[in-house]
Amino acid sequence: TENGELHTIDINDELSAMVNKYIGQSPFSNKIHYHLGDAASITPSLSGHFDLVFIDADKINYHHYYELALKKLSDGGWIIADNVLWSGKILDPIDKMDADTLALHRFNRQIMEDKRVEPVLLPVRDGLMIVRKREQ
Repeated sequence: TENGELHTIDINDELSAMVNKYIGQSPFSNKIHYHLGDAASITPSLSGHFDLVFIDADKINYHHYYELALKKLSDGGWIIADNVLWSGKILDPIDKMDADTLALHRFNRQIMEDKRVEPVLLPVRDGLMIVRKREQ
């Protein structure tokens, strides 16, 4: 929308020069807010509600980012989480999973059991979990 804004959070400061360069080239640069740092610390400080949140971060903390995002999400809003199939490794026996795979396995189960949302898992590339927040 005309009043829309984009907030992006990245912890990798090595990319900030490149990110700022491309944001500066965008005709929407005044609507793009680039936050550098830890999403777990930054997300609670963001004001307002969001209609869409995309999660692609450290897999160990997906569950935490999801809960933070859900608090900021408008009713009927969407969360998209990337890499939830983790190259198919989430189908391995639990005792054979590494820490990231186990975290994604638990995240997927958390989403599927969460009555606050309507989830759909798309097996596209490395897997996208698409979640719609139910109307309250």
